[in-house]
Amino acid sequence: MTKYRSTIDVTTYTFDGLVDLLAKATPLRSGDQLAGCAADTDAERAAAQWALAEVPLRTFLTEVVVPYESDEVTRLIIDSHDRAAFAPIAHLTVGGLRDWLLTVAATDDAAATLTAVSPGLTPEMVAAVSKIMRNQDLIAVARAATVTSAFRTTIGLPGRLSTRLQPNHPTDDPRGIAAATLDGLLLGCGDAVIGINPATDSPQATADLLHLLDEVRLRFDIPTQSCVLSHVTTTIGLVEAGAPVDLVFQSIAGTEGANSGFGVNISLLREGNEAGRSLRRGTVGDNVMYLETGQGSALSANAHLGVGNRPVDQQTLEARAYAVARDLEPLLVNTVVGFIGPEYLYDGKQIIRAGLEDHFCGKLLGLPMGVDVCYTNHAEADADDMDTLLTLLGAAGCAFVIAVPGADDVMLGYQSLSFHDALYARKVLDLRPAPEFEAWLSGLGMLDAKGGLRQVEPLSSPLRALAGTR
Repeated sequence: MTKYRSTIDVTTYTFDGLVDLLAKATPLRSGDQLAGCAADTDAERAAAQWALAEVPLRTFLTEVVVPYESDEVTRLIIDSHDRAAFAPIAHLTVGGLRDWLLTVAATDDAAATLTAVSPGLTPEMVAAVSKIMRNQDLIAVARAATVTSAFRTTIGLPGRLSTRLQPNHPTDDPRGIAAATLDGLLLGCGDAVIGINPATDSPQATADLLHLLDEVRLRFDIPTQSCVLSHVTTTIGLVEAGAPVDLVFQSIAGTEGANSGFGVNISLLREGNEAGRSLRRGTVGDNVMYLETGQGSALSANAHLGVGNRPVDQQTLEARAYAVARDLEPLLVNTVVGFIGPEYLYDGKQIIRAGLEDHFCGKLLGLPMGVDVCYTNHAEADADDMDTLLTLLGAAGCAFVIAVPGADDVMLGYQSLSFHDALYARKVLDLRPAPEFEAWLSGLGMLDAKGGLRQVEPLSSPLRALAGTR
């Protein structure tokens, strides 16, 4: 195992292998402290970042962080690596990759260059370079990259910010879901997906919700997609039963063990992808997977140990989840950045940094990356922190965010963004919804001459019939 060393002033710090070096170089977060892998001091963290900057990128192809023999995510990363795409940057170190990315981001053809190199990047390379980048670096490079996907709307186009309309209800009451859906649509939300977290994973309850959303979509000819976020096995069964499934959802993580805790493996996820595509319900594309991730999921499942039985830092494991996502060519991927709680991201500062890291890593790896800008009520965070993160993500070219009525999810019991927050970001940053959804809003007379959302009273809207959905 390679020893990495760095000297600051008169102190020499030694890091026992790549796993230890990556963990110690990570900006401070409570999850790594909980796992026992965080740097003890700011000086040790700085020393690790200096040492990490000198690591050749080729090292990540020979020194894995989770054993190849026992982890299918590692095998996927190594076996699917595109060496031709990697060739233009193969001579670089981690620090050299940072300089290269920032140089490319300043050019006119940045999007094409980053798209070409993306298959040659491994999650560990991308996680490593993010650890030595400032927030503005993460924003500048992510904004320069363009990643699109499509089903009934096109996600990720430059100058666009899409939203998941999340009309959750603690008892899956159709009237409550319809009211929240109407609220979101009247405020121009829902172009990424209208997605419900069901109160149970009952196949019948899931099917009922799918039919409800599909009826609303068809009645008002809404160019969007629906999803009930049940387990992938439930959704596969509903596809076979003829339910109106648009997107196939699943939570994923960065190790085989953590995915096993979710009840999935790569083969099953591929089966879900094939099942969704078999229905051919898309109109402008066939990306059918909706995947959610979040820093700390592997640690919470006690599936975070790597080579030498050492704990792998949560941000590196999060980036590895994007390799699983990339394999499935999804329509949507989002990190639920503050959802797991302060045990993993303690306060607003840590949540903001993690959100920017996740978005940067996902986008650089070729994903239409979104973020659930959120926090739990026992975290040291508040709505001001979420305003900051939302604004930074909008500047970074985030594909979509999640929005709920009043920013308060009454079913999951956490704080996310409101529909008004999405309007704020679009207005201030001059962003627009997906083009197909924008045309629909315009056709209903809901947009003004400048493309902004008009003030519309529910009972005078063409959507007023939705208020009476039973």
